[in-house]
Amino acid sequence: MKSTLCLILLLFLFTACDKGSSDSLSPGSGIGGSTARFTISGNTLYTVSNTALQAYDISKSTDPKTGSKIPLGFGVETIFPYGENLFIGTQTGMYIYDIKQPSVPKQLGLYTHILSCDPVVAQGNYAYVTLRSGTNCRNQAISINSLDVIDISNLARPRLLKSYPMKNPHGLGADSTLLFVGEGDYGLRVMDISNPADIREVQYFDSTKTYDVIPTQKRLIVTGPDGIYQYSYADLKHLKLLSKLPVQP
Repeated sequence: MKSTLCLILLLFLFTACDKGSSDSLSPGSGIGGSTARFTISGNTLYTVSNTALQAYDISKSTDPKTGSKIPLGFGVETIFPYGENLFIGTQTGMYIYDIKQPSVPKQLGLYTHILSCDPVVAQGNYAYVTLRSGTNCRNQAISINSLDVIDISNLARPRLLKSYPMKNPHGLGADSTLLFVGEGDYGLRVMDISNPADIREVQYFDSTKTYDVIPTQKRLIVTGPDGIYQYSYADLKHLKLLSKLPVQP
């Protein structure tokens, strides 16, 4: 497990140094997965603990400055940057923070849902959230596995557009018209999000156990229990396996 985490961190740092990003990528200095607990936007590093958001000014790498620490309640899990905003997944919902003043994030909106694990990504006027059962972060009496599409055209009032049933969704990633959803032990889904109100499945790999995904420059990095996969999605209707890096548990 330690080796897996180290490789994921290296992938994040590698993509953070990549200056050849395509226009479809989220603005910022790095590209992380939907289950990341830290991210870099411009000269600011943001991290989330179980209860708070913390900002750090890293414009001088040898002398980072601590910025605001913002309490968020319990069950904070993930952080995702998009444009001038942060989307923070918690066990009870999704926070949206404005980072126009990087060291002092300001809350814009909140979308709430039942107690559940909550990775989130955003693109355009929509955020995509996965909810899953069989975890320690939800009420086991309620069984729900879904992909929720949230309309964020009004950041102050995010609203549920539509919910799609899943098997056991984990991390996810969006690029242009494609959404990639890791279904844990159940595989990897590739979905067409040209119309978020009518998402269609393009491909389903039931043998590729997937925890999280990072789409960038027509290449998809997939992390799972048995290794890290790299796929090409230059052909939007057909993923092509490029390589696999095995990882020992």
